[in-house]
Amino acid sequence: MSEALEELIDYDTLRREIEATMIVAHVTGPTLVLGGNQSPSVVDASKLEGTSFRRRRGGGGLVLLRPDDLWIDWWIPQNDLRWSADVHVSSIRAGKWWASELRHYTSESISVHEGSLEGDPSFRVVCFAGRGPGEVFLGDRKTIGLTQWRVREGVLLSTVLHAQPTSDVLEYLVSVPEGLSEVLNYQGLAPLQMGQTEQLVGQLRSTSGPWQFRSLLIA
Repeated sequence: MSEALEELIDYDTLRREIEATMIVAHVTGPTLVLGGNQSPSVVDASKLEGTSFRRRRGGGGLVLLRPDDLWIDWWIPQNDLRWSADVHVSSIRAGKWWASELRHYTSESISVHEGSLEGDPSFRVVCFAGRGPGEVFLGDRKTIGLTQWRVREGVLLSTVLHAQPTSDVLEYLVSVPEGLSEVLNYQGLAPLQMGQTEQLVGQLRSTSGPWQFRSLLIA
C-alpha cells in the first residue's frame, strides 16, 4: 500500500487561517483515518472495500469515522489567548469544554484525563484503546477521543464523539494485539439521548468561544 495517502483535511490551508476557528466535520461514508506517524502497513488493504482511507496530521492511532459521529476540531492560532505552548494544557482545556456540556446529557460521572498518555503501547495502534491528556470519560469508558497537531502558526485540537461503538476497526488490522478488543469499551453518542446534536454543538461553541465557525463535509 502506498505511503502517500490523501490527507483528511487541507492542513496547509488551515495553517494560514488567522482567525480562531471551530470546525464541525462529517464524513459521507465510513472512513478509516491513519495517525500522522503510523504506517499504512498496519492496515489490511483487502478489507478496505467501501471504506475511505485517509491520513490525519497529529498523533494517535487508527480511528473509524462514520456519518453520524460528532467530529469537532478547534484551530487556535498562536496569537489567540487560548493558545498554549503546553501540549497538556491545550488538550485538557478542550476536554473540559466537552465535559462541561456533556454533563447536561448524562447522570454518569464525567472526568477529564489530566495525566500523561496511559495504556499498553501495543494497543496504541487504535485511538480509543488508551487514555490521553484531555480525553473525556463516562465512568471508566472513553467518550471523547482527542489528538492535536501543532505547528508554528497554531494548534489544531481534533475531537470525536462516536455515534456507535467502532470496535470493528479491528477488522481492518493486519494483526490484532492480544487483549485489544477487550479494552475498546466506550460510551458513544446514542446512549446519551441528546437528540439533535446541533444543540450540543451550539453549547460547545458558546462555552469555548468566540470562534469563526465552519462546517466541513468529507466524501
